[in-house]
Amino acid sequence: MTARADAAATTTAACGTASTGRLSGNLGVAEIIFMVIAAAAPLTVISGNVPLAITQGNGPLAWTGFVAAAVVLLLFSVGFVAMTEYMTEAGAFFSYIRAGLGARCGRAGAFLALLTYTAIQLGVYGFFGWSMDDAVRQWGGPALPWWLYAAGVLAAVALMGYRHIDLSSRVLGVALVLEIGVVVVMNAAIMWHPMPVAPVPDAGQAAGPFAVALLFAITGFIGFEATAIFRDEARDPQRTIPRATYGAVVIIGLFYAISCWCVIHAWGADSITGVTRGFLDHGQNIVLETAGRYAGRVMQQAMQVLLLTSLFACLLSFHNIIARYQLALGREGIMPAFLARTHDRHASPHVASVVQTGTASVLLVAAALSGVDPLVDIFGSMAGISTIGIVVLMILTSTAVVAFFARRRDLSRGRPFSATVIPCVAAVALCAVLYVVVVNFTRITGLADRTSLMLAVLPFAVTGLGFCVGRTATAD
Repeated sequence: MTARADAAATTTAACGTASTGRLSGNLGVAEIIFMVIAAAAPLTVISGNVPLAITQGNGPLAWTGFVAAAVVLLLFSVGFVAMTEYMTEAGAFFSYIRAGLGARCGRAGAFLALLTYTAIQLGVYGFFGWSMDDAVRQWGGPALPWWLYAAGVLAAVALMGYRHIDLSSRVLGVALVLEIGVVVVMNAAIMWHPMPVAPVPDAGQAAGPFAVALLFAITGFIGFEATAIFRDEARDPQRTIPRATYGAVVIIGLFYAISCWCVIHAWGADSITGVTRGFLDHGQNIVLETAGRYAGRVMQQAMQVLLLTSLFACLLSFHNIIARYQLALGREGIMPAFLARTHDRHASPHVASVVQTGTASVLLVAAALSGVDPLVDIFGSMAGISTIGIVVLMILTSTAVVAFFARRRDLSRGRPFSATVIPCVAAVALCAVLYVVVVNFTRITGLADRTSLMLAVLPFAVTGLGFCVGRTATAD
């Protein structure tokens, strides 16, 4: 048996009866990239994160935050991909952390991952409800509670998530092509037909540090590691997952950076900070206004509709990711075993999908009853929690890669950079990013210092809880 096969067999043995809940599918590189980029919700990030990165970050240089985030994630991906060929289960961060750092750390990572994706999903439900209400009122409709729209899209997500993954990938693919297409049209119009604008008096004042722009950029990449979650449903996991991982990071990073630069160029580097702040103060979206200015009113309205489809695609992707995390944890005995069941006809994690829908429903009801603002309070605070969570998960994963190959030197022989050096560099870089996120946490949540502190501590508390309680199917 080869070293690679031996490592894979060892991992499979540690999983117990993984075949109990095995999924199936025929996803290729393009389909998985579609799923991952849809989870990143490019139009949502460009419409939401970019304006905030400009006004609270480094203004006309806000695009550099997306470039830096892509570089950090590419460094992380080197070790992630190097270890992928020895992983035989679809647990993503959980599987990698457990294989490298042991069952307790793996369980801690699993708890943190569930919190991270549950938090950002709840935030996006709030964002969707707010956006839908805003669109309906602009179109002359009645003002309805945001949670009615959120409940409606939750039902649609539940139906799609219950069925076979190929259906979700096709729906996400169509939505993704449309939302990217409308942004590309806007970007092209800006580059080909620049329009002069009058300078804004306070535009030259720096709105904030580069660190804040980096913070909002990192948030925009949440979900990119989902390439590994879909390994059971990939056509050829050993080739598909690495290609999809690098492809997703590069495509997302370039698309964000170029689009951010175009929005800045559309209004002028000397004016962009003041212009963006002015739109935000009046409750307007500068990206939609930019599309209308350069590509026409019809394109602006199309972008507004596609923003809603972008949010739906994002919610569906997060639903699929959470359900598959729960399936993997059901296999391991960390969560109830019935979560590992798969549908006889759809070959989907239907039980985990139903449970995920129930969890999202409970949280949505709680958010609705709280009476808080769906955009500022729900989306802002949940985005903050998930940003800390995703960075901590990547730090643990990079550390796990180094530990895994340190114990199996026969696997790392001949490739010290991908197995040790670059993962170490990635871990250090991610620690710096984590420091930046924590120090600037109140900027992303928009809440009081005490409330922000409590939310910032939550991911670390959940990680500790996962490490300390219960036992996995394998020995700790």
